[in-house]
Amino acid sequence: MTPKVSRDSVVDAVLNASRVLVAVAARSLGDVAEEVTLTQYRTLVVLASRGPQSLATLAEAIDVTPPTATRMCDRLIRKGLVQRRHERGDRRLIRLSLSEKGQVLVDAVTERRRAEITDLLKAIPREQQTALVDSLQRLASAAGEVPEQDWSAGWDL
Repeated sequence: MTPKVSRDSVVDAVLNASRVLVAVAARSLGDVAEEVTLTQYRTLVVLASRGPQSLATLAEAIDVTPPTATRMCDRLIRKGLVQRRHERGDRRLIRLSLSEKGQVLVDAVTERRRAEITDLLKAIPREQQTALVDSLQRLASAAGEVPEQDWSAGWDL
């Protein structure tokens, strides 16, 4: 019989795991830290995972105001990481998308992150990893995240 776990212990476990994952994320960005900020990287990931976005949709996804998103995207465009395109049917509508260089950056950071997480998972017995996968997928779904396989398909990860 599985022992009952309190809500507080679950919250504490998720907080501890989030600290570990934030540290992994920070280390994975180490090589590109001079090129992009954490918020800029999150923007690149949103574009990679959700495809081309209007500025308003992107601003909402990364939880910044449209003027802040505009300034940030202008910087990312100057760095060659994001592209701005007018819609064919309505030139007033602008779509932002990841450039090839932006894709390479996201791929590289993701690969470093995957390698470190792979090393961490070696400490968790195989039979417990199934429950971990299920729980983390539910957590990501509750947060509205797109499953990685939906946006990384075809990448050389």
